[in-house]
Amino acid sequence: MKEHIFNIHDVVLLMTTAECILLAIFQAVLPAKNKASSILLTVFLLSVAVSAICVLMLWNNNVRFFTMFDVTLLPYFLTSALLLKGPALYLYVRAITQENFVLDASKLGHLAPILVGIVWLFVFNIDTRALIWFRDPSTSAFDKFTVECLWAATKTTPLAYVIAAVFKVRKYVTQLENQYSHFSPTEPGWLSILTYGFLASWSLSLLVHVVAEFSNPSIADTFGITDNYAGFILINALFTYSVVYAHQLLATKPEATEALKEKTDEKVTSDAIQKVHTGMEGQKLYLKHNLNIEEFSKRIDLPIKDVSAVINKHYGTNFFEFMNKYRVEEAKRLLLDKNCAEMTVLDILLQAGFNSKSAFHRFFNRLVGVSPTEFRKQALQKAA
Repeated sequence: MKEHIFNIHDVVLLMTTAECILLAIFQAVLPAKNKASSILLTVFLLSVAVSAICVLMLWNNNVRFFTMFDVTLLPYFLTSALLLKGPALYLYVRAITQENFVLDASKLGHLAPILVGIVWLFVFNIDTRALIWFRDPSTSAFDKFTVECLWAATKTTPLAYVIAAVFKVRKYVTQLENQYSHFSPTEPGWLSILTYGFLASWSLSLLVHVVAEFSNPSIADTFGITDNYAGFILINALFTYSVVYAHQLLATKPEATEALKEKTDEKVTSDAIQKVHTGMEGQKLYLKHNLNIEEFSKRIDLPIKDVSAVINKHYGTNFFEFMNKYRVEEAKRLLLDKNCAEMTVLDILLQAGFNSKSAFHRFFNRLVGVSPTEFRKQALQKAA
């Protein structure tokens, strides 16, 4: 990679750069329902593009632009791009999962690492040669320390942000379970896989830095090349996800969870429990498809935070599980009802409040221990 301009590893970096730029342009011209997420994805793609071409120029003596950029400006572009991709990815995840997410002044704090990096480069006069040769025995201890700190920051900062993104996705799924009686697991599932993919890739990037310090450089090069390939694959996967799945994600309301935390130490009133019970047993609200906690709270005239407190503390579950347990019981009743013998399993799951065949079978099998068809068959055999 350091000696040949057009080996396969260089091509991967060039392809990553070119593709990120093209995808960023494509993303910018696409009609977007969520403008904030579109902007953040574009920023992320461009940051990856800049970092990829800068890495190629850093380690490949045959790839040059002009002297001032090659010697002085390249570290600034590389450092900024590496420190920007983490916040961009994290905020993108927030933008597609959080209702009413806004790119405002409060998000500017995420640019602080970039500012610190730029100041660090300027104060300690770190140029391209310093980035490359800081491990050389002739380099002073102080110069080595300043460059080591910079490299460490560019590796650990994105990693910290992607860890935050992973936890954000996990929290998002929990919020879905607290706020919706039905949701597709496909979209959050793929988002989780993607964030874990970037977590693995950026962890590998940090490992490359550590290995290069204490091991054979050729081993570090192998890890680094693997990271480049993984990054190329993940960029394609992220863009595909943004086009195909991101717009299908259900938005959550963070305030519902925050309100519940405030309520944790308070006792659940008998009146609140009775209202929830009436909504389920009397009004049979679980039969309504795509019911969310906001609509449920309106139907029983009880604040969302009180509904959440009753379900979480009194019943020991979440809204998603709570509703679907009732739906499974309704499905069991219909499967045992002789008057419903002509109804198909699909008819029954719809009448019981489910609107997803896979969700119905998953819940039924987990709670009853057998499939709906087997449950009905066993009931008929007992009756005979």
